[in-house]
Amino acid sequence: MKRELVFLRAFAVASVAGMIFITSTAFKKQGNHRFSEIDVERINIVENDGTVKMVITNVERFPSGNEIINDRPTNEGRKKRSGMLFFNEEGMECGGFIYDGRKTENGHTAGLSLTYDQYDGDQVMQLIMNDDKVGDERFVRSSIAFIDQPSNETQARRSEINQELAELRKTDRNAMQEKYQEYKKQGLVGTVDRMVLGQTRSKSNGLFLFDDQGMPRAMFFIDNENTAKLEFYDDKGNVIASFPETKE
Repeated sequence: MKRELVFLRAFAVASVAGMIFITSTAFKKQGNHRFSEIDVERINIVENDGTVKMVITNVERFPSGNEIINDRPTNEGRKKRSGMLFFNEEGMECGGFIYDGRKTENGHTAGLSLTYDQYDGDQVMQLIMNDDKVGDERFVRSSIAFIDQPSNETQARRSEINQELAELRKTDRNAMQEKYQEYKKQGLVGTVDRMVLGQTRSKSNGLFLFDDQGMPRAMFFIDNENTAKLEFYDDKGNVIASFPETKE
């Protein structure tokens, strides 16, 4: 009996040691591993030092709210979607790719967005598509947009400002607007579209240019009646010149 116990103990120790050796050497193996198919809910692409450079994720595991990545908080107000997020060498989020689509009570809604951010800020270039159907009406908008972001913004400060403005909005909208304009003068907020190439909800396709206040100043487009137009606007949005000229 004693010999059997000694043998069983020796066998158990040897088995555990063997499993540890095999497991450790398998994960230390250099080179590529080949898979025919893999199911995964989220992949974090990291550098040797552990810095996350890209996140590929499903909806449930999309980073938002309480999750910390690279010692930085993630966007609290962001809706969870499947897609990817990009991070720069300093661990800051610098863009992403998201998409969704579902049926609604009266139709459907779908969208896609690929964005790139300025350093420690928000998006300055975006490829976007929205497809919404309500009853018999369908609105599709697809475009490439180039955007001005405030020169003094930071991701952390913008998050603080958004929370402050959201609280003011609940109690005093006028105070919220005043505070927003104050931050805008400081160069902390104030996103402005400057150039959009694509299709509008009214099915006009063309190039749309805006000034630094976001007002339309020039458009070259084909409208929903297949008429090509070139129009220029003043800072109030009034047409000051057009080609071809409208015939009375």
